[in-house]
Amino acid sequence: MKTLKLIAALLLTALAASTASAQVVKRDGDKDRKKKDDAGVVITDRQQAFYEVKKPSDADLQWMKVIYRQLDLTVGKNPALYYPEEPNEDGQSLFFIIMRLLANNQISAYEYLDGREMFTDDNKIKVDEMFDRFHIMFTEAKGSTEKNPKFELEDADIPGNEIQSYYIIERWEFDTRSNQMKTRVEALCPVLHRTDEFGGDAIKYPMFWVLLNDIRPYMANQYVFTDDDNNLSRYSLDDFFKLGMYTGEIYKTKNLRNLALRQMFPEDDDYKHAQDSIENRLMAFNKDLWVPDREELQARAKAARLAAAEANGETLAEDGEEGDGQKEELNTKRGKEKKSELKEEQKKEDKKRARRAKIKSRNSGGKSSGGGATRSVRNRKK
Repeated sequence: MKTLKLIAALLLTALAASTASAQVVKRDGDKDRKKKDDAGVVITDRQQAFYEVKKPSDADLQWMKVIYRQLDLTVGKNPALYYPEEPNEDGQSLFFIIMRLLANNQISAYEYLDGREMFTDDNKIKVDEMFDRFHIMFTEAKGSTEKNPKFELEDADIPGNEIQSYYIIERWEFDTRSNQMKTRVEALCPVLHRTDEFGGDAIKYPMFWVLLNDIRPYMANQYVFTDDDNNLSRYSLDDFFKLGMYTGEIYKTKNLRNLALRQMFPEDDDYKHAQDSIENRLMAFNKDLWVPDREELQARAKAARLAAAEANGETLAEDGEEGDGQKEELNTKRGKEKKSELKEEQKKEDKKRARRAKIKSRNSGGKSSGGGATRSVRNRKK
């Protein structure tokens, strides 16, 4: 009987402990859910891993080039990163997304070191110090702590209209597993174009670096349109970088002396030639790895014919099929060429016949004279 009472007491104790544990977990879950709701957009670890571009291992890489580009937000399709200047029903610009994430302590930013970037904890910036450095008004958010600082920003205090360019770090990597050259954007830096109180040309102030993998899930939620003729937002900001839709000029490559191209090539012509040379080498690297197939050879031959025709002032259809007028012109030209060839052959044949007739007449005349001379000699002997 005592044993049964002991067992019952143990079961009741275990049941009470499990109930208390379940209640504690439930309260923590409620607290965590409320915290996420206050933070705005919620990105889980699974979503982060889905959008993150995996870095290839060093064992799989055989060649790699680090390129620094400047994206002018007034060129090509780059204005998609600038507009709208302030958030509206169409969404918000890339810089507003980055500043909101920094203010909510959802991503990290790193110091701009001009070619010596190291994305480590030692190079992380303090967001409030960055706000003070660039004169951005802010207030501490509710629930902000020393370990988890959060800030509130008014839309009017975010200098989105002064972000007129970005710097990006672009990696060109040859992966031996896929035998392909792959391009990925590693980080980007918003550049502040600000004039002083005396006016004049705007001075560029690189603000900080952010890793693209950190902000990629948030960029995937912001769709932009890149064509004034089609106002449908078909691409997200993540697609914009993943598909290489941006237009940017190379201003630096990673080198031992950490020199920009302008420092190595002060003259404008040399600077432009160096940029074009780097672009052409990168584009041709992947093509030079493979033997061209039949279709590629035909395409090259077609391009050569078009270039030759253009150089001679002729016009050929670019799709490889002549139009009606071109066909008639080509047929006429071919007919004339054929007739001229036949005439030349006829002339050669006539010359041959005349030569053979002349030789024949000579041979026949020689034989008759030879026969008469023989008969005269015989008559004299007689």
